[in-house]
Amino acid sequence: QESEGGRETHRAAERETCDSAKALSASSEFAGCTSQCEQASAMSLDESLGQRFSADLEGEEEDVVDAEESSNEGEGQDEDEQEEQKQEADASGEGASGVPWSCSYNADEVNDNVFEELVLPAVLAQEVQRAWSCFLSSADSREAAGEAIYAVLFDASPSLQSLFKTPRAVMAMRFTNGLHQLICSLHEPRELKVLVETLGFQHLDLEVTVPRVGIFRDAIVELLSAEMEDVMTAQVIRGFRTVLNYVGGSYIYIRTKFADRLKVLSSSWALANNKAVDTPGEEVAERVEAVEGERASCDVGDGAKQAESEKGPDAAKSKSRGKSWSIKMGRGRLSASSKDGGMPPDSRNTSIPQTFNDMFMFNLAVMGMSGQTWMNEILASFDAIVTNVANSYRLTEECDMLSLRIAKYRRNINLSQYQTVMLASLRSLCKEWDSSHELAWSWLWSNVERLIKVSIGKPKAQEAALAHFIQGLDDNVQGVIRREVYSKFFALAPKGQDYFKQSTTRLHFIADKLVAMTLDMYRYPTKMVEDISALGLRHVGYAIPTELFGPFVTACVQVVRSLTDDDAAEEAFRWSLGLISRICVRVVAEGSTIVMRAINANSAKLLKRAVSCAPRGKRALWMLNVQVGTKSISPFIWAIETGGFDAAKAIIVDLLTIRSDRDCYYYGMDILFERHPDVIKQLCVNAPSLLPTLLDGLVWRSRTTEHGQRRVNYFVKHLIVDADGQFSKAIEWTTDNQDAKLVCHPVVVLVTDMVWNKVAFRSFLIGKAWFLFTLLVFTLSQCVLNNTERDDEGALSQNVLIISVLCRVFIYLFSGGQQVKLHVLETFKAIRAKDFIWYNCVPMPTYLSLWQHAASLALIVVLILMLGFEPLLNCLGSHPGRIISEHCERGDRLLFPYSLMSSAAVLLYFMLLTDLSVFSTKVSAYVLVCARVLSELALSLSGLFFFIVAFACAISALEQGDPNFDGIGQSMLQLCKMCLGMFSGESFVELETFPALMFFVVIFMIVTVVFILNLLIAQLTCAYQATYLDMVGYARLNRGKIITDTMPSVSAERWESFVENLRLDDPMEFGEGDLGLPGGVQVLEPACVNITTVDVIRRFGGSTSPAAEWPQEDVRGRDDEDKFERLEKTIGKAMKRMSKASRAHGSGAGSSMGGSTGSSGGSGSVCASGGGSD
Repeated sequence: QESEGGRETHRAAERETCDSAKALSASSEFAGCTSQCEQASAMSLDESLGQRFSADLEGEEEDVVDAEESSNEGEGQDEDEQEEQKQEADASGEGASGVPWSCSYNADEVNDNVFEELVLPAVLAQEVQRAWSCFLSSADSREAAGEAIYAVLFDASPSLQSLFKTPRAVMAMRFTNGLHQLICSLHEPRELKVLVETLGFQHLDLEVTVPRVGIFRDAIVELLSAEMEDVMTAQVIRGFRTVLNYVGGSYIYIRTKFADRLKVLSSSWALANNKAVDTPGEEVAERVEAVEGERASCDVGDGAKQAESEKGPDAAKSKSRGKSWSIKMGRGRLSASSKDGGMPPDSRNTSIPQTFNDMFMFNLAVMGMSGQTWMNEILASFDAIVTNVANSYRLTEECDMLSLRIAKYRRNINLSQYQTVMLASLRSLCKEWDSSHELAWSWLWSNVERLIKVSIGKPKAQEAALAHFIQGLDDNVQGVIRREVYSKFFALAPKGQDYFKQSTTRLHFIADKLVAMTLDMYRYPTKMVEDISALGLRHVGYAIPTELFGPFVTACVQVVRSLTDDDAAEEAFRWSLGLISRICVRVVAEGSTIVMRAINANSAKLLKRAVSCAPRGKRALWMLNVQVGTKSISPFIWAIETGGFDAAKAIIVDLLTIRSDRDCYYYGMDILFERHPDVIKQLCVNAPSLLPTLLDGLVWRSRTTEHGQRRVNYFVKHLIVDADGQFSKAIEWTTDNQDAKLVCHPVVVLVTDMVWNKVAFRSFLIGKAWFLFTLLVFTLSQCVLNNTERDDEGALSQNVLIISVLCRVFIYLFSGGQQVKLHVLETFKAIRAKDFIWYNCVPMPTYLSLWQHAASLALIVVLILMLGFEPLLNCLGSHPGRIISEHCERGDRLLFPYSLMSSAAVLLYFMLLTDLSVFSTKVSAYVLVCARVLSELALSLSGLFFFIVAFACAISALEQGDPNFDGIGQSMLQLCKMCLGMFSGESFVELETFPALMFFVVIFMIVTVVFILNLLIAQLTCAYQATYLDMVGYARLNRGKIITDTMPSVSAERWESFVENLRLDDPMEFGEGDLGLPGGVQVLEPACVNITTVDVIRRFGGSTSPAAEWPQEDVRGRDDEDKFERLEKTIGKAMKRMSKASRAHGSGAGSSMGGSTGSSGGSGSVCASGGGSD
């Protein structure tokens, strides 16, 4: 009783301190051991949490008083024995601070009869925390400390090894983080109790016993004592033992008290939603994964595992032709996916509601409560509430968010009405409903209702006060907030300076955004949860420690408190910012995986080590999806966007490595392309160097050959067909990348050739057939009929003129009209999309950047000019005896301009005809080479033109009498003839009469013919050699572009027939009788082309469970980094041996000389030694 009275006095003092530090209560939730104010402020938040599982309900079998009385009776100690224990504790240094120990817990026994707050003396708590900090600092990292704890616990007792089912690296970090949180909370008994309570619910499925707690306790204490002999005094050891006894006893008490109740909630909730039972506790969830994973993954001959993330705006979604599965990374649960909580498709169309949501809405209407629309908000969050009933912090967060959403409704809200409808719905769905179900669900809603009532009604007033405060901030005050927030934060947490690397203006923007978010949390709570979750996932990628959120909240609250006297505004800001930081901390905690840590370090070795402990059924998802709520982040894409190319390459190699056991083949191609359908585009834009690695992983070559042929499997399904069954954009993305070497990769060559030969060629030929026909008609009209026989007056016959008129009408209407329609549509698309490029300040649609479209537009302009100059049209009716004529006064004047336009149109038609070179790769390559060397020819011609103009002007200035060089124009003409070899010999003889002119001509010939023309030959030779290496690649780029432009015109029936004939869903053989993976095409290649001596497939024996890890692979000699590391170790060992040998040789020589000296002068040495002793 005296001890209990002392605790009450101590709690009253802490409550008084809490009232003075109320503004800091938000930050104390995340930094429990940062400052005294933050520690005290946590009391106000945890008062409601402390009563959460201790308050008794009407009709419960026992209450807290009975439990305490039974625990006191179980102790079997009278007051004298308690007094002796108290004296022994005082004698051993316990209670030295004047604060009494908790009488229920000690360092020797594990008390599992009660669950109270653990109150340690302040001095002892500080010593324990200091010892723990020394242990963490003595290790290389927290991971190393966790490995040490894991090793000592695993080796403590063979009987406990069956409890270690989580991967070693993951479990080691959980040990470290859990112990760190417990020890940091020793100054806050209430917070410590809530933390232990939360951890206890996570261990409900484990059979925690007093002997096992003792084994764990002794192993950890012995480890700490061995590592830190100086720090681990007897008092500190007793403190650690007391804390571990308290934690272990609490686990046993919670398991005994609440395990059955939580299991009832979990099983009945799963039954009400037609989904697998999710028993509380992480190990049970993993066992459920293993059982369901075996059903989902092991489809013999198929082996492909489909994964679908939670539904949400940014959640990853995937579909498979067989089964669809959803894996939730945050809690590690695998269940059949459907939008209605996993409901089978055949049960959705029944008249009776089959899920809780449907049954709740049905009962809501039957009970006449349809107008209570606020219940929809609770219904939307109820799954998260039930799922996280064992997590106090998450449950409080969900209830706080629920109070914000409910505050938007003006009518009076009676929360008990929801309980009535809830219980009625559950009774209808759960066939085995009994009193235990009634008690469990009433207990759950009682706690939820209590947490909601704490905040209900407050958000409206808080929103108004905070809005008034923010709207009254002028520029000067906003500048103060921007500066002071960071100055105070850096003062509270100097470590935070290492993570703020942006400019000052960027930091000011973040501060302004933070202030706006606090108000938006009241106004748009649902949207803000999504945005904050995305923000938290970005902090995961930045590797921000969660310990910094508390000081940052504290700094913000202190700045706001200094700027306003409105307590309501300050409280509203503190509460909103606290909720935001809680969500961020949760997201960061749930999203911080060992894979993300390896990516932040950009280390391929760390990444391999991280995924080596993943279950084989979820190994790919560890690298592709980190799910938190409805938001997800891809470690792979994050590595690419942040420049972690080493880690990204390791992810690609690991995903596209084929592994197999006796039952299944595991290959990450399907999951990669379903999680990231645009992975080719992502790599083309952000990491082109990783594209060959990705494409190499899509090829499997057999090590053995048959009849001189080798099996080659190309897994090209996702490069041909997208998720909707349409033509994939992979070829378009690789073509737009303009990498001539990439398109020559065997995978790209196979895909483009298959699509071209079997689908696109026919459609392209049909499209070009019309163009060929119009070209023939145009040639007939302008080149053939124009040169037929004429009469004496030089006019064509009427029949020829009629045919010519028909051909020209066809050209103007159908050929020109089709081109006009095409360009009008493309121009409107460009205007609507604002897709323009600028040429000398003139905007042009982007599609005209292709020379084919530009030439087509030029052809339209020429045809329009031809129509304006058309002689047949201008001479219509000019001859009374002839209906059609092309000769008249007006027509004769326009005949020559018309012929020029006609000649230009012919050249444009034939220029566009070069597209047909795509039929042959060789011809296309030659055409492209010619086009690429034209630039060198243009440079030479421009240089030649410069010299012609220069020498023509010089000759015109010379006093000479040769009529061929009379003036600049005439001189330029003659110089051009000289360059082209058209200047006659007689004209050269005439130049001898003019020596000065002859001198200029000789110099010109040397410069142009000898220098410029030979330089042109050298330029063309070098350009051709440089282009020749990639000319096939350029030809394939051209073919890929034509395929992309042609595929929209392919009919759906033809495309479906092509895809069906590929049989991409049929497994391909890896060998005779070895049925492998689907999703590709198998071809045979000559055995001498790509010699393969190693089996690419990694085959393993042992267990075939998808929940099992892959055995450790022997990768010696495969990693260049490992080779260098081994080389360094070998050199280091050799140098050590050499240094030891040299020291041994020197000591041997010294000892021989010392022996001879000692024999001759022994007396001197004795005196020396005696003097030294004196």
